[in-house]
Amino acid sequence: MSTWSKKLTVILAGIFISVFSIVTISEAQTMKNEGLKKSDRMKIRLRVKDKTITATLIDSKTTRDFISLLPLTLTMNDLFHREKFAHLPKAISTEGERAHTYEVWEIAYWSPGPDVAIYYRQDGESIPPPGIIPIGKIDAGAEAFDVPGSVKVTIELAK
Repeated sequence: MSTWSKKLTVILAGIFISVFSIVTISEAQTMKNEGLKKSDRMKIRLRVKDKTITATLIDSKTTRDFISLLPLTLTMNDLFHREKFAHLPKAISTEGERAHTYEVWEIAYWSPGPDVAIYYRQDGESIPPPGIIPIGKIDAGAEAFDVPGSVKVTIELAK
């Protein structure tokens, strides 16, 4: 093997090792960030009459702004027999990802209100523009919202 071939082999080996190290470090950082996102999920507690319900919030600017308003006691009105909604004391960030459909038990922000909504029944209808910004989902017990008329709800961070 010539001197030039040996040098080229060493250079290529160095490049391979560098690329492999960068990819490995990047994958490790991604796994760490995903782990943090899962462990840093915020829980809230919603009190409706004599029921206490928990929900898991997603990590977004909109969600963090919502959390900054807590604790809140809201009178949530019924809309289309699918959701309860209430006006927030002030508008919050609209940087979250918007959706024009919803899932049952989802908690979302409707920016024109500014309102928070909890969906308890699917009716197959889409959400009109500008759409909603999902901020979380009720863990269990959303049927507490499936009652006629308005409900008084206290929302606070779960400890």
